[in-house]
Amino acid sequence: QVQLAESGGGLVQAGGSLRLSCVLSGSPFGMDNMAWFRQAPGKEREFAAAILWSGGSTWYADSVKGRFTISRDIVKNTVYLQMNSLEPGDAGGYYCAADSSRAVYQTPSGYAYWGQGTQVTVSS
Repeated sequence: QVQLAESGGGLVQAGGSLRLSCVLSGSPFGMDNMAWFRQAPGKEREFAAAILWSGGSTWYADSVKGRFTISRDIVKNTVYLQMNSLEPGDAGGYYCAADSSRAVYQTPSGYAYWGQGTQVTVSS
């Protein structure tokens, strides 16, 4: 089994920054595909960013390009999401996801393992 635990969410003013962390535990062997999704109240969960654990290649949703950066620390078994220039539209729950195979990376169905989420609130 693989467990994912997010942290780092909180309240920030528009234009501010936050860094989210996702710690992998259990038996995370072969979990090469990692991603961050987010979900605003009343809306569907949407893709934000993805990274390959082994090679470090990254992909971003158009809505966060140039503002968010996904990275990973192999030694610490941790994936990060650095969020800069935050806007009110960025508010919501942020979820870490992982899978051993490459599927449709932009959709939640492509990932078998999920964290419980961490909340981000952006004030204007």
